[in-house]
Amino acid sequence: MIRSDFRVSLSLCACFWVLNVPRLCGGDFRPTVAGGMKPPGEAPDGMAWIPGGEFSMGAPDASSGVCSADTVQDARPVLRVRVKGFRMDRTEVTNAEFARFVEATGHRTVAEIAPTKDEFPDAPPEALVAGAVVFRPPGGELPLDDHLQWWTYVKGANWWQPEGPGSSIKGRERHPVVHIAWPDAAAYAKWAGKRLPTEAEWEFAARGGLSGKTYAWGDEFQPDGKTMANTWQGKFPVKDEATDGFAGTAPVGSFPANGYGLHDMAGNVWEWVADWYRADAYPMMAKAAEGKSITDPRGPASSWDPAEPGVPKRVQRGGSFLCTDQYCTRYMIGTRGKGDTHTPTNHAGFRCVKSPE
Repeated sequence: MIRSDFRVSLSLCACFWVLNVPRLCGGDFRPTVAGGMKPPGEAPDGMAWIPGGEFSMGAPDASSGVCSADTVQDARPVLRVRVKGFRMDRTEVTNAEFARFVEATGHRTVAEIAPTKDEFPDAPPEALVAGAVVFRPPGGELPLDDHLQWWTYVKGANWWQPEGPGSSIKGRERHPVVHIAWPDAAAYAKWAGKRLPTEAEWEFAARGGLSGKTYAWGDEFQPDGKTMANTWQGKFPVKDEATDGFAGTAPVGSFPANGYGLHDMAGNVWEWVADWYRADAYPMMAKAAEGKSITDPRGPASSWDPAEPGVPKRVQRGGSFLCTDQYCTRYMIGTRGKGDTHTPTNHAGFRCVKSPE
């Protein structure tokens, strides 16, 4: 955490330029074997049945040419993983859905609570004001090695004022809710009788039955010229040309679903999952598995990011509307994101899952 720039974490710049090469080196990946479990009864509104099964989880080796070592190094080696069947929200949780939760519970999000002197001991009292981190395009082209040039802590920014005081979610009821810190996502899930997915569940669901593909829909970013996800077009971070139809977030479900009927498993907003982030989680799991499949992994017991070793982080998946092959291609299906659990941003949200009863 960069304490002098409240809640502006290095996790926001966890992506670097890579080549958007269309095909994986698939030698690490074996076919997905879908589980035979039938859906237990009628599906709740807005949820899809994910059959579970065994799949290859992880990212391709950097030598495949798909992406840089930095992009994939924390998602290697590829693991063979089994997950049980579960239900998953077809879309990211929307502003309208989150508003119903707040109305029912009175929940105040992390962004709506002023940071304390204990959290930021060096901060002047006048700076300890509630707010969140907002993407703001800089005035011109610049090097991509300092994310603080386009991320700003905005006083008064929160889920219902996404750009700060004076902004609102009116007309964006079907857009994914943003400025949600991990505790906010977990609280919503509990209220809804659901939970956040594990990282393994999220990736199994996002792959939609496919194996070793670059994206949630296959190997081509725009098959037959068709736009499949809400990402950044144009010169990053100066101007999003919005040739996909959206500058910023898009209404959920605006792009085609994957093989399991799930929308926006790439782009739109990053999605919190249950697991703590550790840069060495995959090697640790591989060592413990001793060449066998891992059943329903729940992630490490604690967080560790060598870039910010003292900051607790959870895994984020799927990329966002800010992802681009000029800077961040973590909309690629096997790659991982990470976020400070108490850093709300306007490019991160979530979806929920529910285990069969």
